[in-house]
Amino acid sequence: MAAGGDPTVPSQVSSRHSERSRTAPAVPGPTRAGRRPSEAGEPPSHFLSPPFPLARRAYVNRMTEASTPFAPKPSPWRDAAARLAIRLPTRRAALKALHWGILPFFIWFLFADPDALRRAGPFWFGLHSVNGLVFVTLALVWTAWHLRRGLASRPGPKLPPWAKMTHQIMHKTLIWGLFLVALGGFGLGLTSAVLLRAGGIVPIAPPLNLPQAHQLASWIHVYQFYALAGLAAFHAAFHVWRHFRLKDNALRIMVPKGLHGLL
Repeated sequence: MAAGGDPTVPSQVSSRHSERSRTAPAVPGPTRAGRRPSEAGEPPSHFLSPPFPLARRAYVNRMTEASTPFAPKPSPWRDAAARLAIRLPTRRAALKALHWGILPFFIWFLFADPDALRRAGPFWFGLHSVNGLVFVTLALVWTAWHLRRGLASRPGPKLPPWAKMTHQIMHKTLIWGLFLVALGGFGLGLTSAVLLRAGGIVPIAPPLNLPQAHQLASWIHVYQFYALAGLAAFHAAFHVWRHFRLKDNALRIMVPKGLHGLL
């Protein structure tokens, strides 16, 4: 029996208890409110004392299992959706495809003359109408994407303050300019004397037969497109200036990888 120990406890048990007391981690004391600070799921203080290591471990395991949400049951639809999400392109890749996909239609409407196409035959005027349907669809998708997620591009760190402001205003004006062009086409169909169909399929708007308003809508539609073309040219020149003057590789962000060697 150890000197000064309890005569009812064997000396071997007392020595093991003392050894565990020396090796046990220190427990922070109570706070001003009388309770020890602890995280969620922390066991009571009586399980933290050295004589109860197994009980403390069992309590922590029970608290962890109780706080863990049940795993969802396996579902083939959920697994298929997860595999599809992995295979989908990133936002930047999809935006790059949208950017270059709308450009050919933008150039088409910049140089196409509806009257000349109508004289050229039904095929060319029908192609013009189909191109309009595709262009408006892409413009509305871009606008909705912007409203949902905001601008994907951010001004680079090398841009001066005036260029950062120009970057924001220019890109937002381009997106809303595309939407206004689509809205102008709706105005043409709304003021027309006959029902106009985009692509020969989708009705544009119910015709109200307003000749003077139709003439005004035609004038606005043409010149808003030319103004948008000028802004697009400024947009291209701005990024060329960034790439070669500031050397921030601005063109590599949107140019296809096959052309990176030229930049």
